[in-house]
Amino acid sequence: MEKRFDPASLAKIVIKVGSSSIVGEDGTVRLGFLGKLATTIGRLRQRGVEVVLVSSGAVAMGARRIGEPDRPTRIPDKQACAALGQTALMALYEGLFVTLSLRTAQVLLSRDDLEDRRRYLNAREALLRLLELGAVPIINENDSVAVEEIQFGDNDQLSALVAGLINADLLILLTNVDGVFNGDPRENPDAQVIERIETPIDELIGISSAKPGAFGKGGMRSKLEAARLCRHFGIHCVIARGRGSALTAVLDGEPVGTYIPPAPRPANARQRWLANAAPVAGKVRLDPGAVSAVRTDRSSLLPSGVVAVDGEFSRGAVVILADADGNEVARGVVRYNSVELRTILGRRGSEIEDVLGYTYGDRVIHRDYIALTR
Repeated sequence: MEKRFDPASLAKIVIKVGSSSIVGEDGTVRLGFLGKLATTIGRLRQRGVEVVLVSSGAVAMGARRIGEPDRPTRIPDKQACAALGQTALMALYEGLFVTLSLRTAQVLLSRDDLEDRRRYLNAREALLRLLELGAVPIINENDSVAVEEIQFGDNDQLSALVAGLINADLLILLTNVDGVFNGDPRENPDAQVIERIETPIDELIGISSAKPGAFGKGGMRSKLEAARLCRHFGIHCVIARGRGSALTAVLDGEPVGTYIPPAPRPANARQRWLANAAPVAGKVRLDPGAVSAVRTDRSSLLPSGVVAVDGEFSRGAVVILADADGNEVARGVVRYNSVELRTILGRRGSEIEDVLGYTYGDRVIHRDYIALTR
């Protein structure tokens, strides 16, 4: 049987565990599954493989502690349950991993932490140092302080960003279904698991409608979006059921769940941040020739290709690059502010100094600071 990837080539792995894998619909903790998960991670560490665990479940654990059967809907209630549950969740993991002589480290992140470039790099260095020390970082979204505007909404996207952050080789998304189906199995009994996704993931997001469990926030859509990030990052991704021996089979490269292979031309670390984490300050619209140059030829953006500038931004800001209709093509770091750019748009690079009286170069955005997003 042909392997999906060479298991011996895996040096860094991110495993994401959803709330439904930790707490059942009846509120009981799935100790059997969590014990197998810890044992599997312990075996990986013995082989020298570095593992980061992205774990949901804090809100579910907090609701369980106060006897609440359903996921809270009000933000203060979510934050309170997250604070109550996070300590219980980490105590649970600490108890499981200490028996395997493994140290755990709690890391709480919010979208703000990954949007700021300095904090993004600090998070990366902290995680890499923890791995060097032989610890198992356990990451969760910082739900106890994050408000709706800065939440990821689920840990699937967070796990993909973390995988890109540490240059992981594989992301495993453990969920409550067997993988991505070619239809809704609740409505179509003949629906089958898609073993491998080579087509554009956008085409599949609307097909699979698996909903999250009682305490989950994602569903299959968010997992497919996480898989799309991994493909862009050049990282293997598998979506599989978090039960039984599925995790071991996935790690062995066996055809379990749905496999999304990496892109042949992955983005580098700066491009990952630009495309997926950096805050956007404005939009620059391009003519068809510039769109083709940026997207197909991976060229720098020249002022002659700019047709309009939306918003106000400073030099060094991250902006969306869009076609004339406003459809996003890429993101990049501009050399000129919005006022300057409106003055030189449509001009040749050699004319910039004559128009402005000074120049930062003949390119509006250098190709090294452009990240394709579609």
